[in-house]
Amino acid sequence: MSSPRDPKSEHTVADAIHATQEPISLSENEGDQSTGASATGAVIAAAENAGSPAGRYRWVICALLFFATTVNYVDRLVFGILGPELQKTFGWTARDYTDIVFWFEVAYAIGLLGAGRVLDAIGTRIGYAASLTFWSMASILHAFMGSIAGFSVARFLLGLGEAGNFPAAIKTVAEWFPKKERALATGIFNAGSNVGAIIAPLAVPWLYIHWGWQWAFIMTGALGLIWLVFWFVFYHIPTEHPKISREELAYIQSDPPEPTVKIPWLRLLPHRQTWAFVIAKFATDAIWRWYLYLLPLFFVEAFRLDIKNFGPPFVVIYVLADVGSIGGGWLSSKLIKGGRSVNFGRKVALLVCALAVIPVVLVTHVENMWIAVGLVGLAAAAHQGWSANLFTTASDMFPKQAVGSVVGLGGMAGAVGAMLILKLTGWVLGDKPDASSFAPLFILAASAYVVSLLIIHLLVPRLEPARVES
Repeated sequence: MSSPRDPKSEHTVADAIHATQEPISLSENEGDQSTGASATGAVIAAAENAGSPAGRYRWVICALLFFATTVNYVDRLVFGILGPELQKTFGWTARDYTDIVFWFEVAYAIGLLGAGRVLDAIGTRIGYAASLTFWSMASILHAFMGSIAGFSVARFLLGLGEAGNFPAAIKTVAEWFPKKERALATGIFNAGSNVGAIIAPLAVPWLYIHWGWQWAFIMTGALGLIWLVFWFVFYHIPTEHPKISREELAYIQSDPPEPTVKIPWLRLLPHRQTWAFVIAKFATDAIWRWYLYLLPLFFVEAFRLDIKNFGPPFVVIYVLADVGSIGGGWLSSKLIKGGRSVNFGRKVALLVCALAVIPVVLVTHVENMWIAVGLVGLAAAAHQGWSANLFTTASDMFPKQAVGSVVGLGGMAGAVGAMLILKLTGWVLGDKPDASSFAPLFILAASAYVVSLLIIHLLVPRLEPARVES
């Protein structure tokens, strides 16, 4: 029989995000969007922290979140990996392809606006299941489409469903973990994004070769439906869970109640700190999304890479991204722990990452594919290090009750930036792109981070905290 609901188990999504802003020095990773908790760092941290005397069942819940996030990213990447083959099958131009992908970003931005409210209204057990069912069915729906309009609808529905993953996972972490463990738990589940990015280029080509493109969508979409079985078996809120010990429940509820005053977006807009964060997310999240969608097409055009051989190059790129996620968080933490100011530590780390992206501008001029893989992999690693530090500046500059709103604004800005760069890409590549057609886009990618850092420094030269009234 269910026990009465404990007030401490009632967390809104906004409250959950506020309470999860404790940076962890291993990766100081951010949530979804640009993605990239370090999978390597998460495994190490989990091994060090799973065996608490209070019990371990909460880490089973964290594992469910990790696998959901992995499925989320696999489903997101299937279309990009199959893109060059679908272009051949349906006679699409590069502009047709970017127009289809554009609708995912539109829906993702819309979904971010409403996901938190829906989850707060119906709870995580049903809300997370509904989100994952919705995006899994949308993924499978791709297999039954044959036109630009049909695929655009499928991408839109996928984006709408996938937008619920990160808010649902964050809310679940708030329900199941005390504050001192929430950043770690968030890092572990968010590592699923990089694991998904590694699995997808290995699994999707195999499915395509052996079963065809339709079954690549169906099989990957079905993974989420399998996850649902485990979710309903293992998940209840802690106060209603039959398998949790009294000691672990007391540990989860050990934080004193803390009233949270929500701050609306409009109250944040006058602050320079808000615009520094939002502009940087707008410019650099867009580049990461562009990599996810367009790198397969670039390698096909530049090096005649066949889908049968996608696996090794893309695994190298995303493993390097994983390393960058660790390195970026480590560098700023090392500087700050060594006595440097937060402003110095964050900005030096951001500068190192911004400079490391610049060599990607040469990728259209190299003839060896593995040199190109190295350049793109370095840029991907630098992006993840950049993202880890940029996300943490939100908690550096804003009071806890404002961080969730600032992060939400940044996420929206990143989605809008992705929409614009996809439209620009369609215009630049035209109907018959070749490797040289990508040169202006890689120039944009190489310069976005340095320009963003300059804007951050002009707007907040000392990363001074914003004075936000509740």
